[in-house]
Amino acid sequence: MVLYHGSEKIIDKPVYGKGKIYNDFGRGFYCTENLDLAREWSVDEDRDGYANSYEIDISKLGIIDLNSEEYCVLHWITILLKNRQFELSTPLAKEGYSFLTENYTVDVDNYDVIKGYRADDSYFSYAQDFINGLISVAQLSKALHLGNLGEQIVLKSRKAFDEIRYTGSESVASSEWYIRKMDRERRARKEYFAMNKDKYIKGDLYMPRIIDEEVTADDPRLR
Repeated sequence: MVLYHGSEKIIDKPVYGKGKIYNDFGRGFYCTENLDLAREWSVDEDRDGYANSYEIDISKLGIIDLNSEEYCVLHWITILLKNRQFELSTPLAKEGYSFLTENYTVDVDNYDVIKGYRADDSYFSYAQDFINGLISVAQLSKALHLGNLGEQIVLKSRKAFDEIRYTGSESVASSEWYIRKMDRERRARKEYFAMNKDKYIKGDLYMPRIIDEEVTADDPRLR
């Protein structure tokens, strides 16, 4: 598998145990299979970056794909709830957190690599709206595809770090790629606001209904 990692610097040897604790899937090395996304992730408004490229032999690695049919969007959001810092400011959000963590927690500790959606600022706001009952499961699932914000692949174990090999880097100009990044996120937000999320959709699964009906992961309405 060929992977890319956008950064402010060249990273020719990813180091196991580094990285922020409060990332989407916890501490790890966050990559993408999409070179353009890595270019966008590497820059800030006033800072250039590097798109680092790697090869990794995944034949001996345990990989969990949260976007596969085995899992649903509630598994993904539960992992976010446990790793990111959410503001649980309402009774519904607190009860939703308890219900999801009790019923949709995925044990990812025994996997070497995690694949799933990337919770940038846009995705994170979608997740917050869902936990507060503002959008349904169907709307959340749709929102995750808006703007093609992409998937990420995260190396978690020492074994995974042993298999990755640096193959090169390219410099990325902020003057070109920051604009592209902002355009992509603006498109996603525009499409999200156009979803008419202020209108209640009868029959959809919202957080209160999920709690009251004790909806489990095998419920066909989640697929």
